[in-house]
Amino acid sequence: MKVSSSALRHTKLNPSHMNRSSLTRFAWISIAAAIITIALKWVAYKLTGSVGLYSDTLESLVNLVGGIMALAMLTIAARPADEDHAHGHSKAEYFSSGVEGSLILIAAISIAYTAVQRLFHPQELEQVGVGLGVSVVASLVNLGVGLLLLRVGKKNHSITLEANAHHLLTDVWTSVGVVIGVGAVVLTGWLWLDAVVALLVAANIVWTGTLLVWRSISGLMDIALPPEEIAIIRAVLDSYEKEEVRFNSLLTRQAASRKFVSVNVLVPGDWTVQHGHDLAEQIEQDILTALPNSSILTHLEPLSDPK
Repeated sequence: MKVSSSALRHTKLNPSHMNRSSLTRFAWISIAAAIITIALKWVAYKLTGSVGLYSDTLESLVNLVGGIMALAMLTIAARPADEDHAHGHSKAEYFSSGVEGSLILIAAISIAYTAVQRLFHPQELEQVGVGLGVSVVASLVNLGVGLLLLRVGKKNHSITLEANAHHLLTDVWTSVGVVIGVGAVVLTGWLWLDAVVALLVAANIVWTGTLLVWRSISGLMDIALPPEEIAIIRAVLDSYEKEEVRFNSLLTRQAASRKFVSVNVLVPGDWTVQHGHDLAEQIEQDILTALPNSSILTHLEPLSDPK
């Protein structure tokens, strides 16, 4: 039996790569951390009256909403493929990072408004030492949880956990800036520095929020895999390419944790179906080994086909 130009093959993900339900526990950790830091930073704000610490508290409130959204979307993304969603539910993760990015932008507007008000109406800060101590403890909580989520998110290719982690780590840098700003107010007596630091905090989280929203939009628009991953695929194909085997029409897309790859495999028209099948099977397995969490589609075509 000869190879037909309509011969299609499809390799699915290994079941072990598709079990994502265990990631929800990290969303619960994020939620718990957000509640703890909100409480600590609110106490710090009330003790000092610092608008910088107020802005820090608002960002932690966004962390809480983001953590709840992450939990919901990770739960949906973990559902297996069904009749209505043949490619699974992994794209649900983009909604989480998109909503979190939008909430960050809203928080930035609120912070900027409060800071401008305080810039024109400065207020004395109180109990600065205790307030800053509480804020530092809250930042250490965010730092630990942020690093944990970043490691797990990268390992499991979860944009939701990565987005949550980057937000928490941004929150840490925000807190560092606020502590420096409040300390500068105490040392110099320049009350307007507190409001200026809050405005810088707002600008910083606008940048983070914009990046998260853009990344979510790109994912929903089926953006191609990054160049370094396409290079990995091409390296596998190059290892097979010779006079009687060629490749064309390499297409890729990303859907949160899942990667989709399709490519035409051109072979001699007098090959048997079994021969073509064995080659395609080996190519798919090698790509899957080099690029886990991939769904690979190969299409066998005869080299002599004028199309």
